[in-house]
Amino acid sequence: MALNDVEHCELHDVHLDLVSRINKEMPSEDELYDLAELFKVFGDSTRIKILFALFESEMCVCDIAETLKMTQSAISHQLKILKQSKLVGNRREGKSIIYYLADDHVRTIIDQGINHINE
Repeated sequence: MALNDVEHCELHDVHLDLVSRINKEMPSEDELYDLAELFKVFGDSTRIKILFALFESEMCVCDIAETLKMTQSAISHQLKILKQSKLVGNRREGKSIIYYLADDHVRTIIDQGINHINE
């Protein structure tokens, strides 16, 4: 797409008061980077499926793998990413590791995404 194909202002008239106000409210570069990294985690449909499964119930890797018709190894890899991003937590119960949503924010993020695509 050429620059001429994008709608833009005909005059270069910067509204400095607006720009200044926005820049004061802008999160730090580190926060923006961390936010972008978080949203990358949501960019994989397998991870989204795992989160949806965990919406319904806490589950072990075996149950998640069976639910999604995938290998335990593939599920474990995705769970590691979700855990590193603080989206899921886990605990040991005997010989099983049980995974669960880290908090209600995870459900809110997914719900907002579903609402957005269904508008």
